[in-house]
Amino acid sequence: MRELSWTHNLIIFSRCKTDEEREFYLHLCKRENYNKRELERQINAAYFERTMLGNTPNAALSTPLQVLPQNIGNVFKETYILEFLNLPETFTENELETALVRKMKSFLLELGRDFLFMGEQYRLQVGNKDFFIDLLFYHRQLQCLVAFELKTTDFAPEHLGQLNFYLEALDRDVKKPHENPSIGILLCKGKDSEVVEYALSRHLSPTLVSEYQMALPDKKLLQAKLHELIELWENQKTIELK
Repeated sequence: MRELSWTHNLIIFSRCKTDEEREFYLHLCKRENYNKRELERQINAAYFERTMLGNTPNAALSTPLQVLPQNIGNVFKETYILEFLNLPETFTENELETALVRKMKSFLLELGRDFLFMGEQYRLQVGNKDFFIDLLFYHRQLQCLVAFELKTTDFAPEHLGQLNFYLEALDRDVKKPHENPSIGILLCKGKDSEVVEYALSRHLSPTLVSEYQMALPDKKLLQAKLHELIELWENQKTIELK
């Protein structure tokens, strides 16, 4: 608390309902160095509730954990909120990419400050052909390249082949010797968790499947879901103790 401004403390303690939520935003605000507007945006976007719900086993990481750097669960999200893009109801992958690049500052706020943007349509040359990654980032904490492939449709297993090829090319031709293996993120309109689990069960590349939403989530609904999850966990713990 002493390391944050009076304004930051006032926002956190007036907007947050539980000690756990307050502590979460205090640590987050210190780590990410949010200004007032950025902090309010994360609270409005229910970052606490989304993080807690996403921390259920393998919720966001439906991929072999042994091939990923440690602490990766604290870096990537199951759902990204992109309300700042102000896109129409229907849009193309190119329009989505263009909007994200145009609003890169807001997108980096949603991703996290350790992400560094390296470029759009990042060119990879394999053999005599050129290939292009939608968005390429570098993550300072994980020390690895992060390739984002954008989809305006729900996740489909065939999406993995292209991304896996990009990761192999990045690791062979772009990654530095001291860096960790590259990570791929399929950012889709939606996903069926069971389909994702089946598709990634034998997939060896460090790949994650996330979805995006174009509007701020219903905070009260997420709070209710989180409350139900906590009650379920407490009931199971009581049964185990008996």
